[in-house]
Amino acid sequence: MKRWTMMAALALAVTLSACSTSSPDVIQRGDAQRLSRVEDGVVLSVRPVTVDGSQSGIGAAVGGVTGAVAGASRGGSSAESNVIGLLVGVAGAAAGNAIERVATREDANELLIQLKGGERRAVVQSKGTEVLVPGDAVILVTTGGKVRVTKAPK
Repeated sequence: MKRWTMMAALALAVTLSACSTSSPDVIQRGDAQRLSRVEDGVVLSVRPVTVDGSQSGIGAAVGGVTGAVAGASRGGSSAESNVIGLLVGVAGAAAGNAIERVATREDANELLIQLKGGERRAVVQSKGTEVLVPGDAVILVTTGGKVRVTKAPK
């Protein structure tokens, strides 16, 4: 049973890490074929940051159920099984929540950008395949309130 619980926790971590991305290289389905606003700018600075992971409750729910099932199968009497199941379920929920938060954490960059009109903008986006450095000419693409920064075409 211990092996099954470890496998479930690993599967949870892998599943949650695949659920969400803010990578500038991934376009959400709802943003495809939409008109976007484009602004020209120049990168003033790039600072590495970490985007905190999410806590949607999925990790806690899966961890809680997994823990409760594993714990309930350990006890001798019915009452003892229920108490152990409850306690291990609570611990599993806390562990599942922590796993979800760590699995959905992302390395990102905070970009300070000078627009052609003189305004400055700060954008935090996940690290993608493109490496941006101060002095790079970039475009800010705004779609549905979300902004991504990419190198300007030459």
